[in-house]
Amino acid sequence: MATVAKHTLVALVEDKPGVLNRVSSLLRRRNFNIESIAVGHTEQPDLSRMTIVVEGDDAKVEQVRKQLDKVIEVVRIVDITNDDPVARELALIKVKAIPSTRSEIIQIVDIFRANIVDVAADSLIVEVTGDEDKVNSLLDLLRGFGIREIARTGRIALPRGGAGPLVVEEAKVLKQPLKPPRAEAESPPDW
Repeated sequence: MATVAKHTLVALVEDKPGVLNRVSSLLRRRNFNIESIAVGHTEQPDLSRMTIVVEGDDAKVEQVRKQLDKVIEVVRIVDITNDDPVARELALIKVKAIPSTRSEIIQIVDIFRANIVDVAADSLIVEVTGDEDKVNSLLDLLRGFGIREIARTGRIALPRGGAGPLVVEEAKVLKQPLKPPRAEAESPPDW
């Protein structure tokens, strides 16, 4: 029996409109729930990095990884789940803070090495960065004071050590196409 686990897929994609939609649509069609997805520019011009967290067994995730690799704007995609990656998440938490609880909230925030980024008469906004467990633990403690709003980035991750599996030599990117162009008959519908 295959074990279902969270997988962290990282993709290097061309920085073009519609790429995120194509990737998320493919995952939806394969009946994957996206736990989180984060996209941002990379050190390479015209390329972005997607970090996608999905849940599934190894074989099913590998199958969808191969299908994502066929998307023309996806330069490379790898599953770094078993590579012991450095993974972080950012959360902004607006917590109710009355004068009698404010100092206790500040102590908890300090213990988690988080920051208070906004102070209002009736609330504080806390910024925390760390792994998912750290963010969830702080949330659990702050729930007792009353959480008004939460914004979370989702996981971003890099493999440990030297050059990662997504590094593309700049000379190659500039001198040759990232993937062979599609034949006219293969072009995707423009919808």
